[in-house]
Amino acid sequence: MKAAIYCRVSTTKETQETSLARQEEELLSLAQTYGIEVIRTIKEKASGYDLEREGLLEILELARDGKINALLVQDETRLGRGNGKIVLLHLLLKYSVQIYTISHQGQLQISEADSMVLQIISLVEEYQRKLHNIKIQRGMKRAVELGYRPEKNLKHRGNPGGREKKEVPIEEIVRLRNMGLTFHEIAATLRGFGYDLSKATVHRRYQEYKEKKDEKN
Repeated sequence: MKAAIYCRVSTTKETQETSLARQEEELLSLAQTYGIEVIRTIKEKASGYDLEREGLLEILELARDGKINALLVQDETRLGRGNGKIVLLHLLLKYSVQIYTISHQGQLQISEADSMVLQIISLVEEYQRKLHNIKIQRGMKRAVELGYRPEKNLKHRGNPGGREKKEVPIEEIVRLRNMGLTFHEIAATLRGFGYDLSKATVHRRYQEYKEKKDEKN
């Protein structure tokens, strides 16, 4: 198991250096107890209510990229305070990162209240994904019913690599608009084929197309 150690104090006073050193020492000992390999140690002087912390952002990047699967902190308040703490706990759990603390002498035991909030957040995210997919499917279905054939029209269809396409297929936007689809439906349809487009972007590009066409005429 690869882990990062995160130490934080809330002020920049020189006396807090001792606290940071103590946190690091205790967390290294905790890692040794559980046979955890520490690949990164980050120490910060910042408020727990501040989410714009370079060290914290680095921790999240390591977690997102799968470079760590455990995080060692003195206690959960070292991660953050208030709503910020809940957000950070949610993200770390989402990235399958186990949290070990000195206060629990092992894995973090989340309080019942925090656990309920985290469950609610997860449910909301799940239903947001479902609604998003339903909108995409609805837009694609309506377009096909109106005679749209993406396999013939789109040169770069599909998104097997998981990377979002940046180009905007203006020809397809115009084609779908002429079929009577709304800008929302057009955006949803094209997102289904890997184009990361919002309703506003589709509308803006369509208007630009019309203006250029009017100028030529």
